[in-house]
Amino acid sequence: MIEIPVYDKDGKQTETLQIDEALLGGKVNARLLKQAIVRYEANRRQGTVAKKSRGQVEGSTRKLYKQKHTGNARMGSVRQPVRKGGGRAFQQVPRDYNKDMPEKMRRLARANAVLAKLLDKEVMVVDGLSFDQPKTSQFKQLLQNLKIDATCLLATARYDENAWKSGRNIEGVEVSTVSQINPWNILRHRFLVFTRDAFQAFAANPMNPAAGLQQPAAA
Repeated sequence: MIEIPVYDKDGKQTETLQIDEALLGGKVNARLLKQAIVRYEANRRQGTVAKKSRGQVEGSTRKLYKQKHTGNARMGSVRQPVRKGGGRAFQQVPRDYNKDMPEKMRRLARANAVLAKLLDKEVMVVDGLSFDQPKTSQFKQLLQNLKIDATCLLATARYDENAWKSGRNIEGVEVSTVSQINPWNILRHRFLVFTRDAFQAFAANPMNPAAGLQQPAAA
């Protein structure tokens, strides 16, 4: 069992929670995490870049001048690739960079990423976290109380607009629901912070935290 410290908004540790590492894959699978991150970054690529080929460039197909006895290099039409404004010899065309990954592997990769953070002691739970209104200064004070001096991902149980607006202007801070966190945004941040409800939902069902939100919270 791995213990996770629980802090209040003032940064004082109140208790610890436990989670079985076996539920998170047992050990960190670096190859699985790399595959998940490569897939995520590949799926973010638009793949819409395109260049014109020789046949797509407007212009005559007439040979500019005769092949020999001009003293110049051999030259074809104005649309050939070696001339300014001509088409590309090997033009870029739109392509799909998307990579697929089985759902079980995606869910295991997410749980494995959390396990990696737990082993590095970079996970904490905040109890009683709430924002009555968007307040960046209140979010900054929370980070100072928790002694977070690097990038941070805050996972909430459900979408919290006030929390999201409070953290969006702070460099290196991201706010997401626990059901939408993924290996890419977990590992790209130094610290992973759960609200109590979010952690209980994740611990109830690490492979599908959204299902954990529909179940009674674990004690």
